[in-house]
Amino acid sequence: MSIRLRNIGISAHIDSGKTTLSERIMFYTKKIHTVHEVRGRDGVGATMDSMALERERGITIQSAATKVQWNDYMINLIDTPGHVDFTIEVERALRVLDGAILVLCAVGGVQSQSITVDRQLKRYNVPRIAFVNKCDRTGANPFRVKNQLKDKLGLNAVLIQIPIGLEDRHEGVVDLITMKAVYFDGMQGTELRITDIPANLKDDAEKYREELLDAASMFSDELAEKFLNGEAVGEQILRAAIRKGTLTEAMVPVVMGSAYKFKGVQLLLDAVNHYLPDPGEVKNYALDLDKGEQQVLLSSDEKSPTVALGFKLEDGQYGQLTYVRIYQGMMKKGDELMNSRTGKKFKVGRLVRMHADNMEDINEGSPGDIVALFGIECASGDTFCGGGLNYAMSSMFVPEPVISLAVTPKDKSNSDKMSKALGRFTKEDPTFRTYVDDESNQCIIQGMGELHLEVYIERMRREYNADVETGMPQVAYRETITKRAEFNYTHKKQTGGAGQFGRVAGYMEPCSAQDYEFVDSIRGGTIPTEFIPSCDKGFREAIKKGSLISFPVINIRCVINDGQSHAVDSSDIAFRQAAIGAFREAYSKASPCILEPIMKVTVEGPTEFQGNVFASINQRRGVIFSSTEDGAFSKIEAEIPLSEMFGYSTILRSLTQGKAEFSMEFEKYGKVPHSISEALIKEKANG
Repeated sequence: MSIRLRNIGISAHIDSGKTTLSERIMFYTKKIHTVHEVRGRDGVGATMDSMALERERGITIQSAATKVQWNDYMINLIDTPGHVDFTIEVERALRVLDGAILVLCAVGGVQSQSITVDRQLKRYNVPRIAFVNKCDRTGANPFRVKNQLKDKLGLNAVLIQIPIGLEDRHEGVVDLITMKAVYFDGMQGTELRITDIPANLKDDAEKYREELLDAASMFSDELAEKFLNGEAVGEQILRAAIRKGTLTEAMVPVVMGSAYKFKGVQLLLDAVNHYLPDPGEVKNYALDLDKGEQQVLLSSDEKSPTVALGFKLEDGQYGQLTYVRIYQGMMKKGDELMNSRTGKKFKVGRLVRMHADNMEDINEGSPGDIVALFGIECASGDTFCGGGLNYAMSSMFVPEPVISLAVTPKDKSNSDKMSKALGRFTKEDPTFRTYVDDESNQCIIQGMGELHLEVYIERMRREYNADVETGMPQVAYRETITKRAEFNYTHKKQTGGAGQFGRVAGYMEPCSAQDYEFVDSIRGGTIPTEFIPSCDKGFREAIKKGSLISFPVINIRCVINDGQSHAVDSSDIAFRQAAIGAFREAYSKASPCILEPIMKVTVEGPTEFQGNVFASINQRRGVIFSSTEDGAFSKIEAEIPLSEMFGYSTILRSLTQGKAEFSMEFEKYGKVPHSISEALIKEKANG
């Protein structure tokens, strides 16, 4: 049984027109009756950008979901952000979608984020249709964009339409399947006028239809036979072949238009119905936790036990809202389900369908549906099962944060508001993390980029009235020693009654194998056995703060080989203090130095900007150790000190027209250059 349902997402590079397109889709499917623009010049803003910040900045920050109807099909539509900083929103959406519309600008073509989105689509095996938008812009060239899809993304892109006029003369499209010209008349393109192909486009139409038939013949023997024999190919056969090619991800149909000028959207919706899969055609697997995580194929049967995935959390004014994709069985009000991660059971209370930030109460959801539940205690990526099943869906890929920032509340009341906000944001967004730095006692937030953190700080101020200040986080420096040094220290304290006495002698030396090693070389019981652990404790305490800039000391071995005790005055605390004194005595003689965290940085972007990227790495005391080129793209790997990486995402974007991206992870600790070391010591002395 074919389910007349489509779960689709709209993904693209920044400013390709995703939100404008979803606004037009909702208008043509009668979900909304007035069209609003993205930057909210009319004071309202796009329906899918429901956050005030989104409307002001004209960007999408959170993915938004809605359900619309086109002809006889229901379509669950998710509009996703384009900025690399909000990449988790795209990951989440793609994890639960069956198909996608890849939106490309007719002028910009395939840009860096289009490449990232395509990589994500491939990761989750999501079939796609390409929509070349903005055909009305100066410099628009959908034919070039189609070639870029082939060259840059390696997709088998095939035109199923060609434009009638471009730039300010863009009037409509020629449909290569029906071989008719389609014009979009009326104020908002609501009246479709279908006529014969204009004489000046006949040859082009024949040429591109030939290409289409050639590509589609790979997926249908019947079509291939007719094509080779020069027979007429019927609409149904051609559509079936394109559908087969799209569903196996071996072909990407390309449609075009201008969402802003109300052209081409209805034909795109037809293409979604014709070529993208219904939930029953997509193979979804779960892991059976009772059978050693054996893979199980889920069925889109209403009568099977329920399996659903909670893919996104939102903490709103009515409590926690959990977006859920139902993979198998039904979800009804009052049903009892189990969270397979925690093993806890819960009852489905309020079940809603989302339309951006508005909701509509429903009684049940069927297989393939995207619905939302209220008031369930769960985390992003949890699986909910019914009927005694204990399945888990594979969770989505969560990239590691690349940037951090210190946040300080102005006073106590702001501190409470800030912790509330941070609690909510970390629950909602797996790429946003927070912790308190033990060394500096600062609250550090981490995220995917400067814009990502900027948005969260702005939301803290707006949604929680939290007055916070931000500052550069302290880099986690370390100290170490570079040569061996002897120590012989006596701790003596005499007060009335029992005093404190302990002598510790030995040496310290550099040790690269581990951060700290304690060696007991005492012979003849000069330090009684029960006090040896006290010496170890003393050294451990001493290495928490070096004498140069008060950061922990690493890569050090402390060896004790002699000492002295007193029958009455020696104690645990006496030997602990003796070890601390011995450490301080020898540390200054062991030529201490400062170490800094060195990050492994990978920069990916177009080869044309390789020179700029090399220069930016060299300016940051970076060492490049590999550079590989793959077609028009290059990948550069380098080691760069963390202290030099702040603000790099902004600089990299400006150097590469926003086309390069970088990732970084901790690699090792390296010695700080003499000039920087002196500056740090001076800063510590003044601070």
